[in-house]
Amino acid sequence: MAKEVTRSLDKKIARELWARAAGRCEFNSCNRPLYKSPITQEQGNISEIAHIWSFSEKGPRGWGTSSKENLNKLSNLMLLCHDCHKTIDLDKKGERYSAKMLRQWKDEHEKRVAIVTGINPSKKSHVLLYGANIGDEKSSLQTEHAKEALFPHWYPAEEHALCLSMNWEGKDDRPDYWKTEERNLRESFVRYVIPFIKDANPCHFSIFAFAPMPLLVLLGSLMTDKIGAQVYQLHREPMTWHWLRRARKLKFKVKAPKTCKFPPVLNISLSGAINNERINAVLGERVSIWRLSIDEPHNDFLKSKEQLVTYREVMRRLIGEINKRHQKHAFLSIFPAMPVACSVELGRIRMPKADLPWVIYDQNSKKNSFIKTLKIGGR
Repeated sequence: MAKEVTRSLDKKIARELWARAAGRCEFNSCNRPLYKSPITQEQGNISEIAHIWSFSEKGPRGWGTSSKENLNKLSNLMLLCHDCHKTIDLDKKGERYSAKMLRQWKDEHEKRVAIVTGINPSKKSHVLLYGANIGDEKSSLQTEHAKEALFPHWYPAEEHALCLSMNWEGKDDRPDYWKTEERNLRESFVRYVIPFIKDANPCHFSIFAFAPMPLLVLLGSLMTDKIGAQVYQLHREPMTWHWLRRARKLKFKVKAPKTCKFPPVLNISLSGAINNERINAVLGERVSIWRLSIDEPHNDFLKSKEQLVTYREVMRRLIGEINKRHQKHAFLSIFPAMPVACSVELGRIRMPKADLPWVIYDQNSKKNSFIKTLKIGGR
């Protein structure tokens, strides 16, 4: 006669369950480490092994279509903390926490562990967050959303992200805003980013930012393209940081000025169209305006990494052509309307020794005009 099934588990099954769960609670969104006290942080096993189909036929989820001989198999077991184990078993009818849902959570958790541990160690990337106020809109970057966007190509090198933002009530129409933000960004970069660049070889960063365009360009110029980095874009439709695998090819259009004898201006009309008259209202008529645009400028056109690569290539050639045509001029004025990722990449492709100094302008809603913000390069 077959032996009666008991609650006592085979040690090999218990060990494999621990390994598959990576010693963390498999309840959806809990993920609590089960190898130490959450209060004192002392080492210790605080895990509990729960049955998906209940061990008792009259338990919260019953036996369902399972047989008693299968109750202690790995596929029917979850590693949980005490609180989550209690939570699912208090659902006496198994309606809120059904066996189907618990098995899905178990599978998702163990698949995530397999992905993380299966990635090549060279795919470590430091998550870098940078946020600054845009008018009356506050920056709200969340580390967990950023980390999710990395998979499966990269995974976080550290538990905590590198945050270059600062908390203050500065508004971009105040005279001290740009100087304060520029100083903070430069100092934070030296304090938090440079040590990783010096210590790690190779070093890679995943950049998530939400800030006025001039500051994003400055961030990119500090990173340079000599440092491995992937810049991410927050998409509106659908709302996600993930790059889409497929997106239509973009055709960037470059329009050169009729004459290059005047100081150069770069009109970047990608997320919105900037009329040259608005530039003339700030700088006067004696300027040579170069324009980069797409067929239908709008604020959610950038969808894939391939599109961003194309933008980098076009922009680098354009900057090179402006340098060639305007060697005698002192600087290049830039009037941007472009996505976050394009702004950062504009700074990254900058060549300090070859490019003219840049003066970045920004549209200010309260003044209803473009204002001079930052200068990058030169003395």
